[in-house]
Amino acid sequence: MKIVSLADELKENEYPGRGIIIGRSEDGRYAAAAYFIMGRSENSRNRIFVTDGQGIRTQAFDMSKMKDPSLIIYAPVRVLGTKTIVTNGDQTDTVYDGMDHQMTFEQSLRSREFEPDSPNYTPRISAVMHIDGGKYNYALSILKSENGNGESCNRYTFAYENPQNGTGRFIHTYMGNGNPLPSFEGEPVLVDIKGTIDSFTDLVWDSLNEGNKVSLFTRFIEIKTGKYESRIVNKNK
Repeated sequence: MKIVSLADELKENEYPGRGIIIGRSEDGRYAAAAYFIMGRSENSRNRIFVTDGQGIRTQAFDMSKMKDPSLIIYAPVRVLGTKTIVTNGDQTDTVYDGMDHQMTFEQSLRSREFEPDSPNYTPRISAVMHIDGGKYNYALSILKSENGNGESCNRYTFAYENPQNGTGRFIHTYMGNGNPLPSFEGEPVLVDIKGTIDSFTDLVWDSLNEGNKVSLFTRFIEIKTGKYESRIVNKNK
């Protein structure tokens, strides 16, 4: 598979929705992660990311404008021992609880499916990063409707062992803008991961559609030690 420019991939899609990027830094020292959210409605845009323990959660920017929190308020990132979980919904807790009870990533998600937001049936995308003893691997999952049919759920899991320096995988909820919104298709895109956490953060944020982007979280985890640095960028300030 050809490596594509992450910046170009983001710039060419007006509305990828919510996205997860997982990979390895150029110098090989760090496991890299990014999670972003976008919004078309006032309710979706009325959000920020805030730190919550070792992870983050979404929060209303203006509580007086919050209408329905059911699919937009959740913890996108949680840490379980040597595992970092990143998802686009409350299935973060499902994965955390399942893996805490010795279930696999895939088994943990068997109880979930796409979001019940007809007619979009937004896919649930999830990732788990495992760093232990100087070794690093990760997996991505997508739970999506079958061609927009709310009666059928398709489940895909992609696992990556010893990812190569300067590369990552990018999965997102929508192929672009539309009504209904078209679900992500195919294998997670092989993209480049460049620079430091700050330059990586700037690249992702600056490449997202200005009118639709809401918040971005990034994290670099040192593979040898497990120590990490994180960044949060919120459009609402």
